[in-house]
Amino acid sequence: MPSESSTSGVGRVIAGRYLLLNRLGSGGMGHVWLAHDQRLACEVALKEIVFRDPAEAYEREARVARARAEARHAAGLRGHPHVVTVHDVLEHEGLPWIVMEYVAGAVNLRDLIEQRGPLAPAECARIGLAVLDALTAGHERGVMHRDVKPANILLAPDRTGAPYGRVLLTDYGISVQPDAGETRYTLASVLVGTSGYLAPERATGGAPTPAADLFSLGCTLYYGVEGRGPFDRESHLAEITAVVMEEPRPTARAGALEPVLRALLEKDPQRRMSAAQAEAALSRIVTPEVDAYARTQTDLGSQPHWGGAFRPPSGSPDGPHGPGSVTGQPGGPQGVRSLPEPPGGPQGLGSLAEQPGELQGFVAWPGGRRRTRPRVLHAVLAGLLGLALAGAGVWYAMAQESETDGTERPYGAAVGLGDPLTGGDCVLADWPGTAPFRGTPRLSLDPSCGAKAPDGQVMAFVAAASAAQAREEGPAACEERTEEIRGRLADVRSFAVVPTEAGFEAAGRRTACLVLGAHGPVYGPLGEHRKAGAAFADTATMQRRDCLDVRSHRDARLVSCEGPHDEQVLGFTRLGADVTLTEARTESDTACAREVPPREYGFDPSVYTAGSWTSEGSWKNGTHFVVCTVRKQNGGTMEGDEP
Repeated sequence: MPSESSTSGVGRVIAGRYLLLNRLGSGGMGHVWLAHDQRLACEVALKEIVFRDPAEAYEREARVARARAEARHAAGLRGHPHVVTVHDVLEHEGLPWIVMEYVAGAVNLRDLIEQRGPLAPAECARIGLAVLDALTAGHERGVMHRDVKPANILLAPDRTGAPYGRVLLTDYGISVQPDAGETRYTLASVLVGTSGYLAPERATGGAPTPAADLFSLGCTLYYGVEGRGPFDRESHLAEITAVVMEEPRPTARAGALEPVLRALLEKDPQRRMSAAQAEAALSRIVTPEVDAYARTQTDLGSQPHWGGAFRPPSGSPDGPHGPGSVTGQPGGPQGVRSLPEPPGGPQGLGSLAEQPGELQGFVAWPGGRRRTRPRVLHAVLAGLLGLALAGAGVWYAMAQESETDGTERPYGAAVGLGDPLTGGDCVLADWPGTAPFRGTPRLSLDPSCGAKAPDGQVMAFVAAASAAQAREEGPAACEERTEEIRGRLADVRSFAVVPTEAGFEAAGRRTACLVLGAHGPVYGPLGEHRKAGAAFADTATMQRRDCLDVRSHRDARLVSCEGPHDEQVLGFTRLGADVTLTEARTESDTACAREVPPREYGFDPSVYTAGSWTSEGSWKNGTHFVVCTVRKQNGGTMEGDEP
């Protein structure tokens, strides 16, 4: 069935007036075209609403209404120097088109940073002031933008010809005016926004507010000066989890902008920097004041490596079904399967089916089981996170330098290891307080790498010329070295064990890079340290694209995908907080078919079907994570020739 919008393009005339010249880009709701207004003989930009899939038809009314709301809200800010002007909204062949100002020579902030590198703090502050001015104008009218992010900030030459001198906020497509009594065009259980830029109170079901837009602005400015978002992770689920539960990554280039970013990214909206405070702080960075007594100037940090002059980019238009229990579709060839529960209870897995641009899922945060006392959430979030999010993130830690208790321990007395870590070492981690991944854990080895349900494993090393270099570069380098394996597992984090000054030589002059379970043990070896033919003790060690030999409903083995196998792991999802384990046995296959459909991985739906593995432990701790697989409908063996 074709899209409900026309598939024709260049040369088409819209509403008898606008000649489409070329496509400028695409977004969550459709395409943006450069068009020629034949009546006024000028160029404009047209936003076309597109339905890419027949399944989206049910959203038609809501999407059309959202488009009209975008036009209305943006038109209310007509003439603002930092908002893209909306001229009109019209209907053509039953769908709305938004007629907007065409900004010649513009590039969005995301693309600029990707092509040219991070901005200097002062330049980033200048952009922030302009966007803040636009947001404040909207807030004064009761309009919340709800999707402030680098891709929605345009930079273009100003009237003097200064490259990127003009700053414009665009795309009010999901904005809302809550005090006007207008219809909300999203379901109550659905979050709308961009995962790594969504305020924590919005992620936990709160209403859109000016403070939420300011949090998104903080994330955007962080991206501008650091070259990546403060909560960038491997998936949208991991990003939204980091927004709610974790502190932003430490800055490296922010200079004078760092305290502003920290204040804007405050998780408690009541303590977050206000618009007036942000304006004052950003203004001081753009035009630093000289202290008459100290005669010092605000540190603006380093300039971008591509120099001070901006240039437009070329071509710019300007369970096993898991330990304990397995879910299988009733009547399916595999039936209902289960594995014996490992010592200490199984570890859950988690992910969501993500859509680019907008975060469309809202799920409950589970209580994770750790070796230390139960995790205590930030007091402000405690009341909000009864139904929050599950996922994975990245945290760093460094060993303390000052405690050596008379010996040159490689990583200091706090870590406690007498010998340096080696590749593949499995470790147990005991955290010093009530919050895992905060502070320095005391580590011990698990030689069995399974019998004691290890918390994680050494997956890489980063060499350094000095202990100072290890402290400075080790954590970020470990994150990079473990990125691939973390992308294949559902619920792990990176952790850097950095040598002390006294133990630098004993540590082999290198930082050990761990991959630790985010909410509990991993129950066995990870990645390439696993052996072919080994039985899975828990779903926690199952990776994307693993191939499984299913010997019984309690016994699944890791095998090569080049030979015969029964199932292949495609990804992860989770079931709702109200779903019992008994219900999961009949629902998880359906959930995987919906959230991680095999057809999207190239499997013929007439031959293959979705399978799933669930862990009893994930129901005990409330995570409800599911491993999603693909298998043949007739129960036959997959022979290694699949996509």
